[in-house]
Amino acid sequence: MKRHSALLLAAGGSTRLGRPKQILNIGGVPLVRHVAQLLLATRPEHLVVVTGGAEATIKPTLAGLDVVLVQNEDWQTGMASSLRCGYQALTGSSLPLLITGTDQPRLTEQHLHSLLEQDAGGKDVIMSYGEDGQGIPVLLSPTTQQHIQDLQGDTGLRQLWKNTQTAPICVCAPELGFDIDTPEQLDAALHAGWIDRD
Repeated sequence: MKRHSALLLAAGGSTRLGRPKQILNIGGVPLVRHVAQLLLATRPEHLVVVTGGAEATIKPTLAGLDVVLVQNEDWQTGMASSLRCGYQALTGSSLPLLITGTDQPRLTEQHLHSLLEQDAGGKDVIMSYGEDGQGIPVLLSPTTQQHIQDLQGDTGLRQLWKNTQTAPICVCAPELGFDIDTPEQLDAALHAGWIDRD
């Protein structure tokens, strides 16, 4: 298995959903803990979890896991600040960086392995959702990680790949195009059995 570090972005305020998505349950396990366990199963050198507005609620759900918790005080400014915060906690690492969020209930360990198994030749590897676009989880090369500090606002990683010379390798996983941001999406996930009912 390729040596790597990992970063779990769990700082969002879930404002559209109206409740912290990070503690929705999947198989009786809070979603943030479930995803952390998936990442740990890939055996990263380090796993940093970035929290934000729901830090007090999220922290207990990760008890006993080998993770480094970092709170992003500027989480309301968007994903870029969480990426910067998490990357700063990994200072000194020159390994590829596996990044996930907490709102893809269909994410599996195999999805993460499919990124790590790519012979990327120094390029980034990202998930393609088909017509629904592309995004996390992603595997960032050490070279791309150097530009994380330049990110601003809520545009996230996409601005890193505007140059065709830095175009990433895509792994197809259309099922990951579904995430939970709204009550309607939560209802759909509950109906499909991807998230536990309260």
